[in-house]
Amino acid sequence: MKSLTPIALILASTLAGSYSMTASAHASLEVQEAAVGSHYKAVMRIGHGCEGSATHTVRIQLPTELRKAKPMPKAGWTLETVKQKLDEPYDYYGTSITEDVREIVWSGGNLLDSQYDEFVFRAKLAGEPGQTLHLKTIQECDKGENRWVEIPKEGQDSHDLKGPAPGLKLTEAHHHH
Repeated sequence: MKSLTPIALILASTLAGSYSMTASAHASLEVQEAAVGSHYKAVMRIGHGCEGSATHTVRIQLPTELRKAKPMPKAGWTLETVKQKLDEPYDYYGTSITEDVREIVWSGGNLLDSQYDEFVFRAKLAGEPGQTLHLKTIQECDKGENRWVEIPKEGQDSHDLKGPAPGLKLTEAHHHH
């Protein structure tokens, strides 16, 4: 096979990304289905920078169904969690939780456009089987930002969106006997 010029490679990967089912060009979750009530390990994949510039901040906004989120620190990045008071408290192993993590921010890093990285956290899943949770993800770069925050309307495919928010589909709880 003839080697492609850098421009041809960029075009080819852009075209492949826009039609591929994995949507590797977008921010995406490694595991896109999990059971209600389970402890879910979220691995948010960032596959490129913003129009060629390096990523220095990744913000993940958590829906209320993601509870007691605990982010994994990353070497070279500053980690911050943003808590908010909840509209409705929930019970967590006998404790009433009235505020919870709503956003996780990794900042001060330097993820080059030519590199890939993963941002990891754990959370307990609430919600209903069949529901899709959307984790709005904002990637801030040296030049500009990528906002993966669009949520598809009923019946719309997330591949039709320019900046789809990564989705997590909830499944039936697994019962152990």
